[in-house]
Amino acid sequence: MSQPPAHARDELAHSLLDHLECSATGETFPADGLRNLSPAGEPLLPRYRLGPHVPRPPHRGPGGMWRYAALLPHRGTVVTLGEGWTPLLPAPRLGAQLGLPLLWVKDESQNPTASFKARGIATAVTMAKALGVIRLAIPTAGHAGGALAAYGARAGIAVEVFMPRDTPEAFQLEARLHGAQVHLVDGLISECGKLVAAGAAQGRWFDCSTFKEPYRVEGKKTMGYELWEQMGGQLPDAILYPTGGGTGLIGMWKAFEELAQLGWHTGQRPRMVAVQVAGCAPVVRAFQEGAARTRFWDEATTLAYGLRVPKPLADALILRALRESAGTAVAVAELEMLAGMHELAASEGISSGPETGAVVAAAAQLARAGWLTPQQTVVLFNTGSQTKYPDAARAALQRAHAP
Repeated sequence: MSQPPAHARDELAHSLLDHLECSATGETFPADGLRNLSPAGEPLLPRYRLGPHVPRPPHRGPGGMWRYAALLPHRGTVVTLGEGWTPLLPAPRLGAQLGLPLLWVKDESQNPTASFKARGIATAVTMAKALGVIRLAIPTAGHAGGALAAYGARAGIAVEVFMPRDTPEAFQLEARLHGAQVHLVDGLISECGKLVAAGAAQGRWFDCSTFKEPYRVEGKKTMGYELWEQMGGQLPDAILYPTGGGTGLIGMWKAFEELAQLGWHTGQRPRMVAVQVAGCAPVVRAFQEGAARTRFWDEATTLAYGLRVPKPLADALILRALRESAGTAVAVAELEMLAGMHELAASEGISSGPETGAVVAAAAQLARAGWLTPQQTVVLFNTGSQTKYPDAARAALQRAHAP
């Protein structure tokens, strides 16, 4: 384990974590041991002792995401690589192109391991270390496996990474470089998940899959807290988020609920937009059908590997957040996604993966439809860097330069 950065070390507050709650039934459980899903087979959500008595984060320095230590799971020490407090960047040229002058980009590519996954993995590994885990395993489309390998190395915990065989080599090398055992699997992330679950049932490792582990969502929720602080105690009108497993979208919606319980923000919450691609859009289909759960998306295909999730485990929570926020779900074409990836880089200098390209394309689609208007403050999430996606970058350039 390691302490937070030196400038924030004396600000690591005692965790107010109180218990875990089944997201479907409301049944509660002590937060004192290793748990995966609830007895109902649903994700567990951490709950805290919240109220006006909780002091606001200190003003003398960001301290990464652990400036919110009181509202995060830990036992006095944390496993950190300096994650969090990523920049919120104005995007005036892209905004002008889209007709959205109040456009911003929250750039998660500047996290350790170059993606938003660092946040959730940091809280998951922090609690795994505190609870005595010696081996972790994860199914991944790319970013999460590299992040778990890095944070596992930081904590001295062995890591097993299961990823589809066609995952870009950059992701494979990243995980192996950090000492993880990498298993290439024929099939999608769903097949990887089955292998991880089988090994966990045999006691070979602890399953760190999205929402099968209750603490990853807590790291992701800090994106919502940071938005609130970086916008001067306000929140945007709309947030567009690339949605595979949906941890970040659910985490931010949880953060906004907690901000209200704390009395720190009493205004309107953002409309949440789940962005997917036409080749794998189970959330969009379920949202449009008015369904409470998704159906498995057959033959999922896209260069945005983080969006190639045929059935997210926490689908009910994703759909609930969209509806409670008066949000929506949008699927974009593959070529539109590649164009968006290029437009963001060329107009604003922000390197992104294809998942973020899908978000740019979705913003254009919603602006044309009038769902987003020039008067609204809109935040797009860049969840990871282009550097791990050479094939997508090459395809984006070929499309941009095509006659």
